[in-house]
Amino acid sequence: MAVNFFGFEITSKKEREDRERENLLALTVPEDDGEEAVDATPIGGYGGGGQYGISIDIDGSIKDENQLVTMYRTMAVYPEVDYAIDDIVNEAIVDADDDFCVKLNTDNSKLGDGIKGKIADEFETILDLLDFKLRAYDIFRRWYVDGKCYYHVIIDKTNPKLGIQELRYIDPRKIKKIKRKEKKSNEQVKPGEAPLAKHPKEYYIYNPKGLDAKNSSPIPITKDAISYNGSGLVDASRKRVISNLQKAVRPWNQLKMLEDAVVIYRISRAPERRVFYVDVGNLPKNKADAYLKDIMTRFKNKVTYNAETGAVEDARYHRTMLEDFWLPRREGGKGTEVSTLSGGQNLGEIEDILYFRRKLYQAMNVPRTRMEAESGFSIGRDTEITRDEVKFGKFVQRLRNRFGLLFLDLLEKQLILKNIIAAEDWKEIKRDLRFNWQQDTHFMELQQLEMTRGRMEILDVVDAHAGTYVSKEWIQKNVLRQTDEEIKEIAAQIRKEEGAGETTVTPAGPDLPPEPEFAAPQDDEQGQEPV
Repeated sequence: MAVNFFGFEITSKKEREDRERENLLALTVPEDDGEEAVDATPIGGYGGGGQYGISIDIDGSIKDENQLVTMYRTMAVYPEVDYAIDDIVNEAIVDADDDFCVKLNTDNSKLGDGIKGKIADEFETILDLLDFKLRAYDIFRRWYVDGKCYYHVIIDKTNPKLGIQELRYIDPRKIKKIKRKEKKSNEQVKPGEAPLAKHPKEYYIYNPKGLDAKNSSPIPITKDAISYNGSGLVDASRKRVISNLQKAVRPWNQLKMLEDAVVIYRISRAPERRVFYVDVGNLPKNKADAYLKDIMTRFKNKVTYNAETGAVEDARYHRTMLEDFWLPRREGGKGTEVSTLSGGQNLGEIEDILYFRRKLYQAMNVPRTRMEAESGFSIGRDTEITRDEVKFGKFVQRLRNRFGLLFLDLLEKQLILKNIIAAEDWKEIKRDLRFNWQQDTHFMELQQLEMTRGRMEILDVVDAHAGTYVSKEWIQKNVLRQTDEEIKEIAAQIRKEEGAGETTVTPAGPDLPPEPEFAAPQDDEQGQEPV
């Protein structure tokens, strides 16, 4: 409880934090830490019928974007898909020891050093608000799986110049962007002029219970209060944003269906079952059936082991689909006979499963050598780096560039709120901003050493022709791949080292005779110069 005393107000720390929290323009509810509570809905089942079947949608026909996100998250739990996603995210997000895995590079910008420093500081503030040092892997993986991410930008309404105070993640299934197009009315259209469309009005609608929830009205949110970043991919109709997992939906469904079919076939066809042909003579049907059941009861003995009590029990009345077959045989044919029904003969063939698994990895742009346990993955020499690894590296770099748009959007809002830059200058500034992602140090070091070794080997061959067929400058630019600035810097270093290596000859010490002194020539008495 606040207490006023001579014009001063004494409050507790909790009351001050609650008052500051009320000043934040927050419409969204904070999400759980990486987990969302969704009402459980039965996917399928069967009623009182005698047959149970499973239907599967191989192409993944989806009605809206919410179902797309749910399907992508279901895919991400599958072992093969999870393993591939984990490999992609690990390649994109490389943990640094005590620093962020991404840094802002302003070397190409023409701004002053003071503005560059402020921009770099605000970028680190954005990373702190995202808790990117500890949650970089989770944020990037969530964006890759869902194909989009939304953040609610919360500011202090009493003092917007303080910048962004909090960033709250919003589940893509709870928010949607709306574009309302308006055309000119007939009164505003001049004769002979087509009705032109105005700039669409853009805003977001948010529902904490989900957009599909009934009996609830969504909350409209302005465009500036939401920071959005998508995968950059859309479907054929260009109406829905899709994830990078979309092209793997069909192979995933095929692989899952085929694995289920193989398991069912192996369970039902693996064991060998006996067939008993019992001679019932001329007995009527009812008596023949009773006689057959009596024979089954007397001669059939099923022994089971109870793991809870440790006792061996006789379950002679327990029937399963894998037990023996008992068939009556009439008089005139053969007598009682016991034969064996063989099990499945092609249970070890899984070539079709391996095919769809390779197809799934190919759809996710992951090199097959990384996923197969029997094939090793070696790095270092150029001869050991396959073409798939080069393509995979470029794919990861494209993902990084696309994910960096989230940083640019948040950085724009932060710099404009704090009046560091003007809104109209941001388009020119962001062109020169780059993001330096942390690389795998071991791989980069081996690759750099291999490239340097190859250039030096070529240099030994080309250096013999320097000055005759090629110039030294040509060798530096084409063989050593040095830029003009590096050439000047290396030349200055060479001159400095040569200057430091020169030694000056000083006069001898006391053990050596002094140097003779030469006097200036003078004329003799006859006026002749001495020879």
